[in-house]
Amino acid sequence: MANLADLFDSRAARALDAQASALAGDGGWGLMAQAGQAAWQSLLQHWPQARRIGVVVGSGNNGGDGYVLACHALQAGRQVQLIALPGSPPSTALAQRAAADFRSAGGTVTDFNGELAQADIWVDALFGLGFSRAPEGAALALIEVLNAQQAPVLALDVPSGVDADHGCVPGAAVRAALTVQFIVAHRGLYTGDALEYTGRRHLAPLTLADAAWQGVVAAAECWTQQRLPDLLPPRRANSHKGESGHVLCVGGNHGSGGAIAMAAEAALRAGAGLLSIGTRRVHVGPLLARLPEAMTHALEDGSVLPALLAKARVVAIGPGLGQDEWARALYARVLQSGLPLVIDADALNLLAQDAHALPDAILTPHPGEAARLLETTTAAVQADRYASAQALAERYHAVVVLKGAGSIVAAPGHAPRLIAAGNPGMAVGGMGDLLTGIIASLRAQGLPVFDAAAGGALLHALAGDVAAADGARGLLPTDLLAPLRRLANPERSR
Repeated sequence: MANLADLFDSRAARALDAQASALAGDGGWGLMAQAGQAAWQSLLQHWPQARRIGVVVGSGNNGGDGYVLACHALQAGRQVQLIALPGSPPSTALAQRAAADFRSAGGTVTDFNGELAQADIWVDALFGLGFSRAPEGAALALIEVLNAQQAPVLALDVPSGVDADHGCVPGAAVRAALTVQFIVAHRGLYTGDALEYTGRRHLAPLTLADAAWQGVVAAAECWTQQRLPDLLPPRRANSHKGESGHVLCVGGNHGSGGAIAMAAEAALRAGAGLLSIGTRRVHVGPLLARLPEAMTHALEDGSVLPALLAKARVVAIGPGLGQDEWARALYARVLQSGLPLVIDADALNLLAQDAHALPDAILTPHPGEAARLLETTTAAVQADRYASAQALAERYHAVVVLKGAGSIVAAPGHAPRLIAAGNPGMAVGGMGDLLTGIIASLRAQGLPVFDAAAGGALLHALAGDVAAADGARGLLPTDLLAPLRRLANPERSR
């Protein structure tokens, strides 16, 4: 049986389905019956007053699940209208059996004619896991009409038109209020464009033999707030500041002093014991006023940098750095230090200009920066965020946090980690600077590099969710600092 935090690709899901069906000896009917029953129960749980049930079905087994749900609705005395794609009768033995049972129960099937009658709830059972292209023809028209009507939509396994492996949406897709996933959670539904379409997600694990899991491996790991207590245990009573690490933040070129200030303050709020800043001389006074806890140094010619590096445990470089000669000189010296690094913003752009391995570094690109690092396009990165994050990790021999909706943390030789937190309000300048400081802080406190990256991304996203309680629009990076401190002490909420 899978861990509830596991996310799977469609290949694993199909293998699991095939093995479970073979073990049951029923050709898969037992699983389809369970899936339809689970979907019906989910509908009743979320929309108990719904009397008019609409179901749109395709020709495959996803449509078969829809037929089973429709049969339950009929037997429960609901009004059911079942709409099929024209010229697409059930094409699998399971779907044919489910359709026959629906008709035997008194149900009728109507081909889509360009319109949908009113319903209290619609069920999307058009396309399942294997569908990864843009819908066309009648399917496209049906999806557009379904999205235009006012009733909520329950999607079975995956909203039709969403790529369940990669999280991309090649064309039109159903916008669901709730998506019920069967047996396993699908990794593509937790990142990228898919988040616009899934609505709430619910997992119906169904019942299958333990032996069905033989050889089935998760494709990613879903990280939620439950991870924090193990990552951030209470500190020893007899602690001292040196145990919590010394972070050096380097950046803040002319006009960008705020970036390095936010990275530094986030590092302290996440628990760093000591914090040094290397920046332009003009920013020293304002930084001392803003953050007296930091040891702020002017780095006009870089001569002070070796002494700062000698004291640091981790270096965060990039926020507000720029790409001029001053920035390039500091970047080169930091990379030569051999210290653990967190690399963001313009430091990533400098890395893209001279790509090389950084085995003890954490890279934190947004999709545009990732595209430059991979010498591709932002669209290509977003089309497969999991593969892009892993390609970055392998290319640079580093841990990578690919930022965005459903951030992905990748490391060479490891399954990626999906950060199941965050909100659209965090799409504002300066949020990445906070993330850089938080990750550097956790690394300095002794977390292994992969855990520091994933834990920092999780802390950052969770703090954003708390801060967005009053609304996502208008959220500022500094709004995250107060909840960040609370979240970094998870024992308080136990």
